[in-house]
Amino acid sequence: MYIERAITAQVLEASRQFPAVVLTGARQAGKTTLLREIFPDYSYVSLDLPSEAETAERDPNLFLSRHRPPLIVDEVQYAPGLFRHLKAAIDQERHSMGKYILTGSQYFLLMKNVSDSLAGRAAILELENLSLDEILSRKPDAGEIDAIPRLLYRGQFPELWRNETVSTELFYSSYLSTYLERDVRQILNVSSLRDFERFIRILAARSGSILNKTDIAKDVGVSVKATGDWISVLEASGQIILMEPWFENFGKRIVRSPKIYFRDTGLLCYLLGLNEETILRSPFLGPVWETFLFAELRKSRPYREKSLRVWFYRDQRAREIDFVLEYQGRLSFAEAKWTELPDSSDVKTLKTIKTELEQSRSPWRPGETFVFCRCSRSFPLPDGSRAVSPGEVGKVFE
Repeated sequence: MYIERAITAQVLEASRQFPAVVLTGARQAGKTTLLREIFPDYSYVSLDLPSEAETAERDPNLFLSRHRPPLIVDEVQYAPGLFRHLKAAIDQERHSMGKYILTGSQYFLLMKNVSDSLAGRAAILELENLSLDEILSRKPDAGEIDAIPRLLYRGQFPELWRNETVSTELFYSSYLSTYLERDVRQILNVSSLRDFERFIRILAARSGSILNKTDIAKDVGVSVKATGDWISVLEASGQIILMEPWFENFGKRIVRSPKIYFRDTGLLCYLLGLNEETILRSPFLGPVWETFLFAELRKSRPYREKSLRVWFYRDQRAREIDFVLEYQGRLSFAEAKWTELPDSSDVKTLKTIKTELEQSRSPWRPGETFVFCRCSRSFPLPDGSRAVSPGEVGKVFE
């Protein structure tokens, strides 16, 4: 059964405004399913097939004569030589919109070719894994308090919710094997896939933490340069995301290194060796919960439309804010807490830093303060902050 995606209207609108639409996202995020659902009359070809990829790369004119627009080209990054010919085909009918819908799961390789050949001709959108709202449309009880551990452990890949008989462990073990064999070898010549897999697992233990490449390199037993290259591979293929610190100085020096997050809690739990039962006893529960909440923020409409930006804050006095939410000229602050009943003590640091912002000469105006928690319904706290339920995290500014 198809799960309706929130980005659908945005993709359709982009296809009415641009000759080409580029949809990026990790493997198995649902790009192909979405596009074939909303563009049922388009021709379809996947460059995952080596024969098609070879034709598209070596003889783009023949490829385009065989596959006429309107056309969906899946995993288009496998044929970089195709992009110049797509540009020429688009320019022949410059005002014909939505002729080509392109997908790719290797962001950096894809975007280099798009920026070189399709600048101004293509809308670029990103599809993340399922949001909680999308999961609830398939399984209405998935967001209940007692169901949250399963939600975290199972993750947000569409196939795991479309077909709940699929084994979570088998899905992620297969996903990791396929990812290592295909994407890692494609993007970077890693001499030892065993070292790379150990690197991924070590990185998983740091999800939600400030990135320290030197420490990671020491634990894996590789160079700092290799660690940086491998992190870039994980970014390029949509497995991790780096959250930058808020750089505005409220009178104190702050850290400059980013935080690292896995994009999906299911893959994160698999790498950490957690299941639905052990996650509740694990010291990684907090970081997994924070990873999920950050993903919910990224899947929100304001974030997709680039009116919301998310940062973190940490100063030299070790005061931290999990999420600094920049929206319409205001800075709101949020903490991630694994609790059903937060209180004012959970926002003490937020309130202190908000006061410092008010008293500083910063052009930024203070906004609201939130606790993102496991409450069944959002409610106000006595100090004016708001406890926000999982289902409302992505809607705090809507």
